[in-house]
Amino acid sequence: MLEQLGKQAKEASIILGKAGIEDKNEVLREAAKCLVQNQEYILSENYKDVENAKSNDMSEALIDRLSLNPDRIEAMAEGLRQVAELHDPIGSVEHMQKTPNGLLIGKKTVPLGVVGIIYESRPNVTADAFALCFKTGNACLLRGGSDAINSNLAITNVIQSALESCNMPKYSIQLLTDTSRETATKMMQLNEYLDVLIPRGGAGLIQSVVKNSTVPVIETGTGNCHVYVDEFAQKDMAVNIIINAKTQRVSVCNACESLIVHHVIAKDFLPLLKQRLMEEKQVEVRADEYACEIIPEFTRANESDWGTEYLDYILSLRIVDNLDQAIAHINRYNTGHSEAIITKDYENAQKFLNEVDAAAVYVNASTRFTDGNEFGFGAEIGISTQKLHARGPMGLEALTTTKY
Repeated sequence: MLEQLGKQAKEASIILGKAGIEDKNEVLREAAKCLVQNQEYILSENYKDVENAKSNDMSEALIDRLSLNPDRIEAMAEGLRQVAELHDPIGSVEHMQKTPNGLLIGKKTVPLGVVGIIYESRPNVTADAFALCFKTGNACLLRGGSDAINSNLAITNVIQSALESCNMPKYSIQLLTDTSRETATKMMQLNEYLDVLIPRGGAGLIQSVVKNSTVPVIETGTGNCHVYVDEFAQKDMAVNIIINAKTQRVSVCNACESLIVHHVIAKDFLPLLKQRLMEEKQVEVRADEYACEIIPEFTRANESDWGTEYLDYILSLRIVDNLDQAIAHINRYNTGHSEAIITKDYENAQKFLNEVDAAAVYVNASTRFTDGNEFGFGAEIGISTQKLHARGPMGLEALTTTKY
């Protein structure tokens, strides 16, 4: 089965590599229209997945990641439309130079070929992955989680029908329907057909792919994201940013999981945080000894809390003596995703930006901004926390390579 899917993807990628800009954009717009027109079919299949998740006692946060509704389907469709409007990087020549021996050498942007993506519980990834891969002339072979199989298959079927109606190869997108770990491991070793493999999900999935794959991997990391409230922070701004970063959607990788507060501001700031975060949003705060002395309702944290991506209404909290201690804590426990400082002090802001090691670093803004749409990339293929080839939200450019 994998051999067949791989061959079909490779054949489709050859056709896509030669496709014109308008042809690709027409497909993306048609696929967007088909998603909306077929939303009842997609929602009925998603309902099966959600009911199975509930019967398997899946957490509320993970069910939220899995669930679709008309607004989320419209958001998927809008993502395809936005990608259709983006500049197509394929075929552009970055520079051309003539060497002393008379050679004229140019560097041209070309597709990767066939992109494999292994992901969990988020059906919107199916549409996003297709949009970015297709725009850049790549075929995609997808393997979603078993908990979203009906939703993913429905979305894939709708997109394939749009491809066929536009006389493009339906195998530009394919979904692996066997969701067993054994088949996933075999996919990781499909070197003959896959040019790159991208995992999207929790730490367990990502480490499994990194460990077992013989196909080149672009890691999209977990998000133990921090917000540091500096001694020069504006308190109301800090609370508002933390509420957004933590509670707007707790199940995503760019949500805040860890909070650091300067000791000078702690006694005034923590009661404000408790009121908004605990009493209004029911977030459990796992804090160090000093913070628990100020707010007895906090739960005492242990060492494992500092490095945990909760994906739930839980937040770790540590009080620090200075900015250097905050930066050291972040660089020890973070996952290289997104980090923020809340401060009115310019020098502290610049020091934080320069010394924190992460894909995205913010001053007076929420970590939730680490997103392809927010960065102007349209849909995203994932957020890379590694340093080779791509880092941060991966848009169209991340799915290309060059040839001379």
